[in-house]
Amino acid sequence: MNVTLDGQDLADRAAAELEDASAQEIIRWASETFGDRLCMTSSMADALMIDLASKVVPGIDVIFLDTGYHFAETIGTRDAVEAVYPINLINAEPQRSVAEQDRDLGPRLYGRNPNICCYLRKVEPLQRALEPYEAWLTGVRRDEAVTRRGTKVVQWDRRRKMVKVNPIARWTKEDVDTYIEEKSVLVNPLQYDGYPSIGCAPCTRQVAEGEDPRSGRWAGMSKTECGIHL
Repeated sequence: MNVTLDGQDLADRAAAELEDASAQEIIRWASETFGDRLCMTSSMADALMIDLASKVVPGIDVIFLDTGYHFAETIGTRDAVEAVYPINLINAEPQRSVAEQDRDLGPRLYGRNPNICCYLRKVEPLQRALEPYEAWLTGVRRDEAVTRRGTKVVQWDRRRKMVKVNPIARWTKEDVDTYIEEKSVLVNPLQYDGYPSIGCAPCTRQVAEGEDPRSGRWAGMSKTECGIHL
């Protein structure tokens, strides 16, 4: 199925029809619509979306952006998730290693120009990794940030010319916590150490109780998104 020609119409129709559907129903629709041209992404902050998706689509391709700057706990969570869940894990890596980037563009690019660093280590590798697919599942939720409040359960990704499916867009943090507890979902241990939103180690700090959960990302900068979901 070539969704490029009518992808916008398909996404708009599905968004309206599936707005009140369960996450599992939304994932099932995506699987039935796109077959093996469907994948998902995971930051390995937890395995909630992997738990949901792998129950509906065992063996689903899961893309992890291996930026070279991850916390050891995030890499450990990735390895544990691969061992526990019926998925096909794909490590998407930047074209330059950290050492090569330091050599070519100077050290600590993440501090001097985080937008370029995120583009080179996240946005561009994801673009390459998504090329074989027509749709992807994400764990984006409306309550995560002001920039995500308009997220639809299904939407057309104009930049990548593919359908983006957000099965838990309507979920709250309470919904997430409840599911994780009831289903014994694997969670990155940093979540229990003051890191409710986990990115690359140099650009993520602990968050105090009562602070915005994403305030620990690019703290002290105007940047709030890496560019993947905008």
